[in-house]
Amino acid sequence: MAFWSLSSSLPLLGLLSLLLSHQTSLITSTNNDNVNIHQVSDGRVGSNSSVFREAPAFRNGDTCGNNDRMHVAMTLDANYLRGTMAAVLSILQHSTCPEDVTFHFLWVRHEDEVFSSIKATFPYLNFKVYRFDVHRVRGLISKSIRQALDQPLNYARIYLANLIPNEVKRVIYLDSDLVMVDDIAKLWKVDLGDKVLAAPEYCQANFTVYFTEAFWSDPYMPRTFEGRKPCYFNTGVLVMDVDKWRYGNYTKKVEDWMVLQKQKRIYQLGSLPPFLLVLAGNIMPIDHRWNQHGLGGDNVEGKCRELHPGPISLLHWSGKGKPWLRLDSRKPCSVDHLWAPYDLYRSSRHSFEE
Repeated sequence: MAFWSLSSSLPLLGLLSLLLSHQTSLITSTNNDNVNIHQVSDGRVGSNSSVFREAPAFRNGDTCGNNDRMHVAMTLDANYLRGTMAAVLSILQHSTCPEDVTFHFLWVRHEDEVFSSIKATFPYLNFKVYRFDVHRVRGLISKSIRQALDQPLNYARIYLANLIPNEVKRVIYLDSDLVMVDDIAKLWKVDLGDKVLAAPEYCQANFTVYFTEAFWSDPYMPRTFEGRKPCYFNTGVLVMDVDKWRYGNYTKKVEDWMVLQKQKRIYQLGSLPPFLLVLAGNIMPIDHRWNQHGLGGDNVEGKCRELHPGPISLLHWSGKGKPWLRLDSRKPCSVDHLWAPYDLYRSSRHSFEE
C-alpha cells in the first residue's frame, strides 16, 4: 500500500482533486436499508432516521495467509460517531488484510442506536465493545482549558489494558478524529524494543509549556524527568505493549499524577500531561508520518492549519476544530477535504468548491 508524500512540486489543490476523485467511488453505499438512527447538526446521534451509508465489504488479499490478528482500540461515543465511522472506513480501505483487524471499542454506557449503527454500516466488522466505568476516573479529572478534554471517556486509554482481554498482547490506540491513508499493518509491526509505548515524538516542541509554573518551581516534581530526555508525544496514536503496561502498573502511575494535579494545579490540558510525566523520554519514537496531528487547530479557537511537509500515513484533527462540523458549516479548512471522502454520513455532499 503506497503512502502519500507531499512536496513543493505537487500543489495541495491537485492532491485534493486527485484524492476526491479516487475515493468517491470507493465509499458508495451498497444498499439503502435504514439504520434507524438520526444525525443532528452538532454531530450527535438520535433516532428515527437512517444517516450512515453501508460501507463496502473489505476482504483480505491473497498474501494475507495466516497472519496474526491486529487489534485497534477506540472510544465510542454518540458525539464522535461520525468521526469513528470515517476512521474505521479509512483503516479497512487501506489495509491489505482488513479481515485480520479486530476493533475494541470503549464506551461509558450501552447505546442501542450507536451499536446498531456500527453493525449496519460495517456488517462484516470484527469488533467488541467494553464498558468503561466513569466512576474510576471522575474524581481524578481536573478542569482543563477545553470542556471536551474533561470528559471521562477521554481518559479511557489510561485503563485500556485493564479492559481488553488478557490474550491481547499488543494494541493500537487511535482517536476518533483521524483517518489512516496507509496500511495499518506497517504501524502494527513497529518494533517497541523494551518500551511500553511507541508513538511519534516531537522533541522540537517546547516541552515546558505543558506544565505550570507551580510544577517547574517545585523543588521535587521536575526531578521526575531526571535520567531521560522528555519530548512531547500525542496520545491520540499509540502502539501499546499491553503486558508491559499491566506489569509495570502504568495505570496507577498516571493516576498518581492526576491525584497530585487535584491538590496543586501542575498542568492545563486533560489526559495528555500525566502521560508525559510518566512516559515522556521513555517511549519508542516512530516516524512522524503516523501522526500528522494538530489539523483541528489549537484547543481554544480551532483555527485552520496547513499540513506539515513530508510523507503522511495518518491525518489527525486533534484540537478544537473537527472536520465534519466545519464541512457542515460550509466554512471548512482546506485540510478538511482530505477527511471528507471517508465520511459515511448519508446526507453529506461535500466538495472542494464549497
